[in-house]
Amino acid sequence: MRSSYLALSISEIEKRTKMLYEKMFTCDICPRKCRVNRMSGQVGACRVGDLPFISGYGPHYGEESFLVGQNGSGTVFFTGCNMRCVYCQNWTISQLCNGEQITVEQLASIMLEIQSLGCHNLNLVTPTHQIAMILEAVSIAIRSGFHIPIVYNCSGYESVETLQLLESIIDIYMPDFKYANDDIALKYSGVRDYVEVVRDVLKEMYRQVGPLKVENGIATRGVFVRHLVLPNNLSTTQKVCEVISSVSREIPVNIMKQYHPIYRAYEYPELSRRITNAEFIEAVQLAKKYGLNIVS
Repeated sequence: MRSSYLALSISEIEKRTKMLYEKMFTCDICPRKCRVNRMSGQVGACRVGDLPFISGYGPHYGEESFLVGQNGSGTVFFTGCNMRCVYCQNWTISQLCNGEQITVEQLASIMLEIQSLGCHNLNLVTPTHQIAMILEAVSIAIRSGFHIPIVYNCSGYESVETLQLLESIIDIYMPDFKYANDDIALKYSGVRDYVEVVRDVLKEMYRQVGPLKVENGIATRGVFVRHLVLPNNLSTTQKVCEVISSVSREIPVNIMKQYHPIYRAYEYPELSRRITNAEFIEAVQLAKKYGLNIVS
């Protein structure tokens, strides 16, 4: 399986990489716009400078079936995050930044290793704040025969301007859509204007790659959304589905039920329990009400 980025010249990918690095001098890679100089060692909300920082990599079998296939999704877990979710299921990576700083050349080697293992795709987990280094590694890896599709596995809190530099490079966009209420997003994830940001992000992702396409059981291109159901309707599922369907009913959604209280969730009584089966069923029914295709 080959990626659409092979239609681009190496020089074009390098040009976009340079533009992303330039953004890091007064960083506005994501909607936070911290304006710190990450190229000189300063760090903003993501707490990552100008080198790749990862916590691990390898074939992963816990993703959606159309990403995993027979040989797994080739995940790279990037350390740090531009969000502050108090219930983050990967909080040791995203919030504590447990991991290892590596070189761009090492990251390129990891990409090639993932491909050699037969993984169906390169799954970039939380890539937002490290995308300049990732693109540089991709251009290096291509020179050695790298060709598998790239999955952009993100929180949804993205900059449209940054995403535009990824057009024809990213094959599959997989954003979260956590809630459709800005007050809730600020309280539990520490970000502002979340709903408007994610709506615009979905529009841009859909414009670039269109609806999810699956061939022989494996996704090759497109966008789909992950929505984690939270207790007490804190995930505002009905409004989330309304927003997704307003962008396009061709955007599938994975309604996820694996929430469990972790990290700082117990500081918030309303988040301190798992969801009920009834809450999950209601979320699924809402997605169907808005004409969305449910995937898993």
